[in-house]
Amino acid sequence: ARAADAYKQAIVDGNSDDIVYSSLFTGVHGNYLAPSIRAAGMDPENLPEGDVKTMNFGGGEGSKSKAWKDIWGCGQGIAAVSKVQPAADYIAQLGREYEQARQRVCA
Repeated sequence: ARAADAYKQAIVDGNSDDIVYSSLFTGVHGNYLAPSIRAAGMDPENLPEGDVKTMNFGGGEGSKSKAWKDIWGCGQGIAAVSKVQPAADYIAQLGREYEQARQRVCA
């Protein structure tokens, strides 16, 4: 993916405790990585609420940080990510695992 290497590594290093549910950055609630919020100079534990009337996918009020560029989104699936790997490698792994499972079932 074209995602920043630091973003990919933050997902590998993170866990579900690093997910912050906030409306600040766009005006609608979403899940964001706490380390990216800290890196933008904000406290992820004390974020004000955003306002849907001022929905802005650029950044939170008083912040020059932009949602998804500087403030990284991520969901509960973060716990399943243990390494960064090319999609082709992951697809090949899934194919091998499928074939092994199919052979066990058909044996």
